[in-house]
Amino acid sequence: MIYSVVPEELAPELYDRLVDYYKDDPNVRVIIDRRKSERRGHAAEADEAAQQRARRDRRRARIPGEFPQLDGLTDDDE
Repeated sequence: MIYSVVPEELAPELYDRLVDYYKDDPNVRVIIDRRKSERRGHAAEADEAAQQRARRDRRRARIPGEFPQLDGLTDDDE
């Protein structure tokens, strides 16, 4: 699905024209952006949240042990 987002200020002149233009394309939907503010908050709040956020290493832990020796190789061959 493709969304054609029209700012609310331009909706009176563009919305109907775009709906008519894309009426034969079922993959396009024209919508009006009615957001009044950012959802993520202000920069100060974002900085505070970043400081509180814990960083983790999400990789799997390595299996304990060592690799077996391969035939014909010694530590001197490296």
